[in-house]
Amino acid sequence: MPPSVLNLLARWLVLALGVLIATRMVPGIRCDGGATLVVVVVLLSFCNAVLRPLLLLFTLPFIVVTMGLGVVVINALLFLLVGKLVDGFHVAGFWPAVGGSLVVSVTNLLLSLFLRGRRPPPRPPRREDRRGGDVIDI
Repeated sequence: MPPSVLNLLARWLVLALGVLIATRMVPGIRCDGGATLVVVVVLLSFCNAVLRPLLLLFTLPFIVVTMGLGVVVINALLFLLVGKLVDGFHVAGFWPAVGGSLVVSVTNLLLSLFLRGRRPPPRPPRREDRRGGDVIDI
């Protein structure tokens, strides 16, 4: 499999784990089954890839004024939107959506740091002159 497909599957697994943890930790969030979880993960991924950048762009002044708390509101609104669109995934209101989006964000951050820490560091590119000689940087 190409690395991009493996990367996408890894991101979906991390997102699915975050949603599962949110359903266990946050009162007011419920997911009825595995198929529902798959639909929620795909729809959340789509919202994060398409809608979130647009919302961040249009609400940039609000985000700056609130010192970044506007991003939490946008994530919660997307979480709430997915709860309204998917049958079997229930988000009771705005505050459970805030809690769920925070749990998913923290899970994503921690697992991304853990998975990224296991990769070998990238090798610096070789700096050579086009003629094959040494390059002297001043």
